[in-house]
Amino acid sequence: MGGMGGFSSGDMKKLQQQLLALQKTQEDFLAGCAKELAARLLAKVIKRTPVGDYSGNSYTCESNKQHKGQKEMGKKGGTLRRGWTIGEIRKEGGIYKVDVINNTEYASYVEYGYRTANHKGWVQGHFMLTISEKEIRAVAPKVLEARLKKFLEGCVK
Repeated sequence: MGGMGGFSSGDMKKLQQQLLALQKTQEDFLAGCAKELAARLLAKVIKRTPVGDYSGNSYTCESNKQHKGQKEMGKKGGTLRRGWTIGEIRKEGGIYKVDVINNTEYASYVEYGYRTANHKGWVQGHFMLTISEKEIRAVAPKVLEARLKKFLEGCVK
């Protein structure tokens, strides 16, 4: 019969401590993975979000009482792009969820498109969140695999 190699009870204790530490940090690791994927999605969707350019237009601002009757020229948008945020990470069952949110009132119209005011045309959507989410789904396995490898290397030293 061949030898099984040498190990001591101290080695077993060390392995047990490492496994306990791994169990304790598992939740943090999984939440960190969700946060990283959400941050990557946020970066992509912000980059893809269009910014209105009103530099060629002059118009009378009737809706804002502070500026009623004043002409506005050279205005650059960006409200929609600045409106993107990440919600809190939450665990539902065995799944970690994070919401990517834009509370700008017209965000869904820019995302999916809308009918024109005279109801005779259609403005195509930009699908900035839809496309970005699809891209993240494609790279997520590689990102998570690299993160898991690094995590496990750090746990079993």
